[in-house]
Amino acid sequence: MTALGKTDLKALAKHAAKARDNAYCPYSNHPVGAAIVAGSGKVYLGANVETAHYKGVCAEASAISAMVSAGEREIRAVVVIGPAMEYLCTPCGDCRQRIREFADEETRVYSLWRDGRLGQEHKMSDLLPLSFGPENLIEVGALPAKSPKSKKKTVPNKAAAKKTNERVTKKRNGDKNDSPGPKRRRTSR
Repeated sequence: MTALGKTDLKALAKHAAKARDNAYCPYSNHPVGAAIVAGSGKVYLGANVETAHYKGVCAEASAISAMVSAGEREIRAVVVIGPAMEYLCTPCGDCRQRIREFADEETRVYSLWRDGRLGQEHKMSDLLPLSFGPENLIEVGALPAKSPKSKKKTVPNKAAAKKTNERVTKKRNGDKNDSPGPKRRRTSR
């Protein structure tokens, strides 16, 4: 998905603002709302929820949980709206990693001002450079090369995909040297 159109963004801003109005944040007084557009085009909302022991759930994590609970696994766009006009509310580090799990190169994250106007548009690579994602686990054989439930390609480019497939094939064929370095000889003691 490419960038959202102005009409789509306005509609999502209204949804995110409505979610923000439902936030439960008596300790920080920092309400945040999020609207996520999933792979199907359906929109999932989330608000931050705090508790007395100061552990809470961010709006983005809340929306991702709703999306996953509905059986979806792909994020096309995220709209985040905070409470201020002095600074933009962008996803925290934990939420950036959560978004990254279900995002691809086309996913966009929109940070809005309190009044719903667009502040900034980000690509995942801008928010989380040199990120660690599912394809890193595929490379070392911790996950199968293709997940039966996943419909999107998790490896970002053809060269990485070829490398991943070679490593998975070596592992399946019993090659003990999965490391990217030179093969080592075993010495007998």
